[in-house]
Amino acid sequence: MRKTRRPAISEDEATITSADIARMAGVGRAAVSNWRRRYEDFPEPVGGTATSPAFSLRAVEAWLLGQGKVEELPLRERVWQQIRMAADDLRLGDVVAEATELLHGQAKSQLVPRPTWKLIKQYAEEQGAMEVVRFLLDRFADVQSRRLAETPAEVAAFMARLAGPDVRTVMDPACGLGMLLTATSGAERAFGQEYEGALARLGQAQLGLAGVDGVVKTGDSLREDTWPGVIVDAVVCHPPFNERNWGYEELANDPRWEYGLPPKSESELAWVQHALAHLRPGGVAVMLMPEIAANRRSGRRIRSNLLRRGAIQAVIHLPPKIAPGIGLPVHVWVLRKPVWDDPTPSRVLMSVAEPATFDAVVERWRAFHRDPDLVVDVPGESRTVPIIDLMDENIDISPVRHVGTAGLAGQDYAGVRAAFLSKLEHLAALVPDAIPGQVREMPMVPLTELERTGALSLHQSGRYDIGGSGRPVLESAQVFSGEPPVSRTRPENRVAIEPGDVVLATRDREVAARVIDAAGLLLGPRLTLLRLDPDRLDPYFLAGFLRTTAVTTGGTQSGVPRFDARRAQIPRLPLDDQRRYGQVWRGLFAFETELRDVHEQGRRVAESVSRGLSTAALDPPGGEHS
Repeated sequence: MRKTRRPAISEDEATITSADIARMAGVGRAAVSNWRRRYEDFPEPVGGTATSPAFSLRAVEAWLLGQGKVEELPLRERVWQQIRMAADDLRLGDVVAEATELLHGQAKSQLVPRPTWKLIKQYAEEQGAMEVVRFLLDRFADVQSRRLAETPAEVAAFMARLAGPDVRTVMDPACGLGMLLTATSGAERAFGQEYEGALARLGQAQLGLAGVDGVVKTGDSLREDTWPGVIVDAVVCHPPFNERNWGYEELANDPRWEYGLPPKSESELAWVQHALAHLRPGGVAVMLMPEIAANRRSGRRIRSNLLRRGAIQAVIHLPPKIAPGIGLPVHVWVLRKPVWDDPTPSRVLMSVAEPATFDAVVERWRAFHRDPDLVVDVPGESRTVPIIDLMDENIDISPVRHVGTAGLAGQDYAGVRAAFLSKLEHLAALVPDAIPGQVREMPMVPLTELERTGALSLHQSGRYDIGGSGRPVLESAQVFSGEPPVSRTRPENRVAIEPGDVVLATRDREVAARVIDAAGLLLGPRLTLLRLDPDRLDPYFLAGFLRTTAVTTGGTQSGVPRFDARRAQIPRLPLDDQRRYGQVWRGLFAFETELRDVHEQGRRVAESVSRGLSTAALDPPGGEHS
């Protein structure tokens, strides 16, 4: 039966949002709001709501061109607007999926109109088919970010590293856009499944983009497993949270429930057992779980059985806001398929992690994985807890209950306090000095023009086989935290960072920029390096303005997080003016580094006082011991 082509929206009917306008002009949303206030001739909304107005695409294009905000509408934006005109939001995934398949010669046009496909081919001829696929996936993820609960890129990379470096086969039974499968680099074969057909097709495109040999099939993994009998080395999964209609009634006698029938309100425990069912003995499953799954009363029996059998090996608490698209506090569960003749582990690794400590926690896990009887006790970060201590009435496996707090017990509080006050004095001296100015629009220049004229060159690196001996690798977490690199890799075919280079990283919708002042580092994955002509550009000026850039691509919501630095713009200023700005930005970077140290010292002060008072190592002033 032939599918009926949906009538394309005419250009006169097409509408766009403020976010679309910002992308078309290469500016932030704040600039679009400013234009609406300042220019009486800015097009009036033709639909939408007061908080999310819709504008006529044709009218906005004419205004941008007439005002000189753009010399011409970028080809990529024309492509995207044509795709948006070809489908409403509910069919957008199907149209984007078909476009990616057409680029690979894997489909016939049914939803993509002929004029749109002609424009896509023109874009592909200029930039290459893979670049167009990357753009379409990123943009789709961006505009659908409220509907898609995709795994943040930093978390996906962390989970992939927990799965291990020697994974040859990997599965994700709820793969979405393929974030976790593409993060598991080095796997020889990937198996994915996704409930929504459009997302499954886009996930397949993501695997191809990342060079991963794998297949994503469509279907409900719990009710209709499309990979029956497939056994893998690792499962990485971010399952749907809090699903009531997961198949409780019809799956009551399913052989996967080796550890107990999951309660109707505990769909996550069904996914855990589905993952274990697909593992080889000794294989590892890394699951992103809602925090409540660690202590919900209805799941006590299954948690107990998982612990008794040695299936739960680690539970890792993540920061509350690390997954903004999910809306819930989350843990990472690391599980191992029991091997029948292996002794049952006696301990579980409990950790509290954040991006700055991901490397350390991965190393703790790997050491514990090699020796399940290893005793670990790093206050405030990790502790191996005897399983017998968890087998109480609640079977609560929440890490924050079991990981000791960092800080001193109070005996050395005077030293801790003195160090903190000294830090505060130093911080006060670093507060940047700047004078009030007149709010104005500065003349801007895109990085693509600076690259074309030789003022800078842009470099990026692909995926890395991190580990072993070699040179230190600067990764996204260190660009954000300012901390030194931990991971190392071999230098072959890697981008070497030179002093004076500017390295950019993105996280969610945030850009971090770091000016490198030391030699010997290698550029890590998903980073952008800018190498400047020092006679034309000041590195701190460039880094400072780029960190205020809005991320307008898919960012962390797509399978391959990407920030297109070439579209970013900085003020067009003489070198002397750049250096004046750069001096302030440099001071601000130093201030922020010291501020992070002060925060850590302040936390130690608070913990030292709290623990000292609770153990009587400290007394309140004014008493008989004062």
